[in-house]
Amino acid sequence: MTSAKSARRPHHWRRDLIELAALFTAVAVADAIANLIGHQPDGPYLLMASAVALVATAAFHTWWARRHSHAPPSEETDAGPVGAGATGGTGTPAGGDDGAGGIAGAGETGTTLWRMRTTVLDAPGSLAALCTALAGLRVDILTLQTHPLARGTVDEFLLRAPASLQAQELSRKIAAAGGASTWIERADAHDLVDTPTRVLSLATRTALDAAELPLALRQLLGRCTIHSLPAVSVTGRATGQSAPVEGVLEETVMRLRDPSGGVISVERPYLPFTPTEFARARALVELDARLGPRVPRSEDVLTLPEGNEITVRRADRSDLAAARAMHDRCSPDTLGLRYHGPVADADRYLDHLLSPRFGRTLAVQTASGRLVALGHLLWDGDETEVALLVEDDWQRRGIGSELLRRLVALAEEAGCDSVYAVTQSRNTGMVAAMRALELPLDYQIEEGTLVITARLSSEEAARPSAPTERARR
Repeated sequence: MTSAKSARRPHHWRRDLIELAALFTAVAVADAIANLIGHQPDGPYLLMASAVALVATAAFHTWWARRHSHAPPSEETDAGPVGAGATGGTGTPAGGDDGAGGIAGAGETGTTLWRMRTTVLDAPGSLAALCTALAGLRVDILTLQTHPLARGTVDEFLLRAPASLQAQELSRKIAAAGGASTWIERADAHDLVDTPTRVLSLATRTALDAAELPLALRQLLGRCTIHSLPAVSVTGRATGQSAPVEGVLEETVMRLRDPSGGVISVERPYLPFTPTEFARARALVELDARLGPRVPRSEDVLTLPEGNEITVRRADRSDLAAARAMHDRCSPDTLGLRYHGPVADADRYLDHLLSPRFGRTLAVQTASGRLVALGHLLWDGDETEVALLVEDDWQRRGIGSELLRRLVALAEEAGCDSVYAVTQSRNTGMVAAMRALELPLDYQIEEGTLVITARLSSEEAARPSAPTERARR
């Protein structure tokens, strides 16, 4: 289609005069040649051959002109790329290797998922500069969140990049485009869920189980360390841990009032928290406070090899009296293997251990309703500890192994990479139960204390453990 610019092309009279003069000259030359050749014996034949040659030449010139001289201009000449979604010269979108739109998983051939956060000035065009830099690296933006600050804006991206792109190169390009305090880490398919859906899912889990609150905060805020600091220690003394109702945000640390008493401390040294993240965390804690204490009441009835039936269920602080009665029936040696200290102090830990805020507890009771075993899965910062206590008369019946298997399943469900148990080297029952898990195990012994770490994922198996510090705690 002829463009408007071509339709308004001005008429040049000088070119018409030149063409008219050329026409008269051509006629005069043709007449002279015809008179010269026409008087020869073969003149008519030569004139006919010349006419055919002229017609063929004119036809060839017309075909050549239409194919080459009047071709439409290239689109790249008329307009360049407009944004991150522009296509390159090969027709492949700048964000992907195969041109497919939509969200792709981390397993897509030739691509890698990254989570990136960077701070830019709150000015028009700052986000466009980042998008242009990412488009130049053939990086596709899957999701984008903005976190307004008093000065500037934090932009959080989920990116799909070519597998050959290194984090250092990506960071340099972002810095050149105006990004500061850039943080990049590998992502996986779980990060493809949009933020509102993820927050609703975490709120649902928290509403069903009070023990989910620390885990929900960790999944909401990414890699961080969460500590539940009680208002009263196991010895009955006030710890002085408190926080205002609205909480406290201090760069890389946020402190939230625990509805069950004390403080929930969240630390992320490598990346400051934003006011948006603080508001989301505070909303989860407020939901937990409004719902009050709650534990799922599911029960499983099992039959032991000798025929006795036992019930395995979740336990909480309402089982405190029954747990103390079980303590009274346990021998000092059994309590010493479990608590690694003076037996007289064992009862002081029960209120702490049965609190859903510090983990999950499974209880085993007989058909008569008597509590005979406890299994604890305890959140220890960013690690997870398992601990067992089985009444003397019910040991060597497979109860400890059953509890441990269920606790490890709960840890895997919570997304834990590993669990560890602190015991004595002479506690052969605990060692046998850990070995029966058929998981990769690490053993560390210090001053008679044995720390056994079970790796629940292949990624965690490659990391060095720190059992010495765990044993001290």
